[in-house]
Amino acid sequence: MEKKLGMWQLKTDFLAEVTEFIERISEKKTAIDKARPLPTMAIERLKEELAIEWTYNSNSIEGNTLSLNETRVVLEEGMTIGGKSLREHFETLNHHKAIGYIQNLVSPEYELRAIDLLNLHEIVIKNIDDDFSGRIRTGTVRIMGANFTPPNPNLVSDLLDELIVYVNSNPDGLHPTILATVFHHRFVWIHPFFDGNGRTVRLAMNLILQKFGFPPAIILKNDRKKYYSALNNANKGDYQKLALMMLQATERSLNIYLNLVPSAYQNYELLSNIVKEEEVPYGMEYVSYLARNGKINAYKEGRNWLSTKEDVLAYAKAQNKK
Repeated sequence: MEKKLGMWQLKTDFLAEVTEFIERISEKKTAIDKARPLPTMAIERLKEELAIEWTYNSNSIEGNTLSLNETRVVLEEGMTIGGKSLREHFETLNHHKAIGYIQNLVSPEYELRAIDLLNLHEIVIKNIDDDFSGRIRTGTVRIMGANFTPPNPNLVSDLLDELIVYVNSNPDGLHPTILATVFHHRFVWIHPFFDGNGRTVRLAMNLILQKFGFPPAIILKNDRKKYYSALNNANKGDYQKLALMMLQATERSLNIYLNLVPSAYQNYELLSNIVKEEEVPYGMEYVSYLARNGKINAYKEGRNWLSTKEDVLAYAKAQNKK
């Protein structure tokens, strides 16, 4: 089945492959919602921690060399880091400010607007490239390593408006994570700005997710190569890998929030520790495959996957029944 989105054919066959994953994260969001109000101080600190992680990872994907700790020092202590460029400091401060801009917009009634996307971009590249900040590109661009050429600049404004209408109307009834996935790819394909598209889209996709009550999904620096590969797949009409990355990033943040809900506590461990347990019938390679493909409740920290023995055993039990 195909859905028309401007000049792009959206193939929705991949949804069957991620349905169980969507159901699982929806259950986790429901568990968090039922536990509200969560402790105010803990929530505020958690939001700030996620904002620092989000800033670090999004900038690192684009080549910023500040470490996570250096990013924290710049944002929390207002210090500059020796040996790092002025641009890298501006990228850090700007991104964090853009997150604040998003938080002021988020509400269940919010509808995506072109002016908000332009404002986000203006904040992201302020003091870096002020001549083009918040302005739709007027020339052609090429993206190194990508398998497509962005559309003619004369089409950009109309294509962006069409995408905004699609997101706000959601005519295909897509789950918020999938809607954010389609928006993410489509925005990158349109490539509305000369520079700063990646950071802007990773901010805007989370504006969509948070409108629907989900925490921000953070694409990790360590997944950079996989992320670009998933975008290239989407350029060919295959959204499965990009949707899986979005779902995994969302689940990771949901798991962090669930730690504030005592009744939902789960003992997450490294996969390497789980497979050592006698009751676990699988080896490391297969359990890693299950985690990467969203078959079990798992999330990624750095290069390591974490899950629970209970979730792996529950998957094994379900397979035996089949």
